[in-house]
Amino acid sequence: MNTYKKTALITGANKGIGFQVAQELGKQGINVYIGARDEAKGLAAVDKLRKQGIEAEFVMLDVNDPSSVDRAAENLNKLPGGLDILVNNAGIMSTEDGVPSATNLDVVRKTFETNFFGALYVTQKMLPLIKKARTGRIVNMSSGLGSLALNQDESWAFADNKLIGYNASKAALNMMTIQLAWELRDTNIKVNSANPNYTNTELLPDTTGGRPVEDAAREPVRLALLPENGPTGGFFEDSTPLPW
Repeated sequence: MNTYKKTALITGANKGIGFQVAQELGKQGINVYIGARDEAKGLAAVDKLRKQGIEAEFVMLDVNDPSSVDRAAENLNKLPGGLDILVNNAGIMSTEDGVPSATNLDVVRKTFETNFFGALYVTQKMLPLIKKARTGRIVNMSSGLGSLALNQDESWAFADNKLIGYNASKAALNMMTIQLAWELRDTNIKVNSANPNYTNTELLPDTTGGRPVEDAAREPVRLALLPENGPTGGFFEDSTPLPW
């Protein structure tokens, strides 16, 4: 009997889209590790999942704290089968972000620290564990705002959302997706970017009118469960490729 169970780490998974992704993966029989910087909130999320019969564990992980990421990698290194799935979900958006001519550089730097540098460092530290797994899937939670082509399209529904920090950080994350997929092209690891689209979360104070987290989580979950013949190095929204 095949008793192999997949494992997944989702960063920023104590709420919002990250929690929904963890829940959906857990329903598939995957052991989910809830990465969060707030222990109380992380444990509360784990408790909710366990009450649904999902195997879940809390992992203290602050993507802005390298030592925290190092300790998380050391703890997960104890997994006998490695790490099958990494979802780089943790991200921020600032109300002080805006057009290039007026946005404070500190706001841009802070956004990049979480959305790009944090995701890159987590990936670097977890990659040895992903290489140990039977199949590896890395999903970077991007945004349509990170698409250069869509930013230039005046007819796009979100064309007015010119946030130099957020948009540029997600464009950088997309570049990481392309380059990492190329680097791992001869392995069984697939790397893709997912656009959850405008969603009702706590990312900004007012996100009324966005889609529910259940819809937003659908694409990262699909990419996390791709079959062997699935794509790598792509950018997707609702199973549809997006322009870079």
